[in-house]
Amino acid sequence: MTTTATAAGEQNDLVSRLPEPPNLRTELLTIARGMNKAVRNGAIPAKTIGLVQLRAGQLIGNTYHTVDKTNNLRKAGESEERITAVASWRDAPYFTEAERIALELVEAVLTPNPNGERVPDEMFTRATIQYDERALWTLTLAISQICFFIPVGLIAKPIPGRAPGKNYSKPSEPEEGQVS
Repeated sequence: MTTTATAAGEQNDLVSRLPEPPNLRTELLTIARGMNKAVRNGAIPAKTIGLVQLRAGQLIGNTYHTVDKTNNLRKAGESEERITAVASWRDAPYFTEAERIALELVEAVLTPNPNGERVPDEMFTRATIQYDERALWTLTLAISQICFFIPVGLIAKPIPGRAPGKNYSKPSEPEEGQVS
């Protein structure tokens, strides 16, 4: 696919693989709102959740999620240094110990470990030092929330940088010989 950039840096001829799911919109909004309510319960700072979800987008290599989570963090007042350093958080001086274990957990969940379990007891123990049970459940649900939407980003490929509801192309007419 060829694209051209606009003055604002957006590519104006990007298309999603799938159109917006009109028959599932209500169900998806219900799930998304429920997940948001569970994750935004105050047990973990919203910026930590944003950092974790940005790292998830980076790990799976999905531009839509990475751009979306970066934009959300900027709107929340997160510094450019911290946003940029999420990809190299291990040696970056910008993160608290609680944020570091949260980033380590999302990496453990999303990165195969050929040498054993992804979240070993030692890592979990370090997480319990930073977070109580409610916060650990909230962090787990924040990782689950982004994991729920990963297939959407990878399969449907919504258009990066566009608002929900405007991030899908209109369905095209099937080409001759294609089943609609």
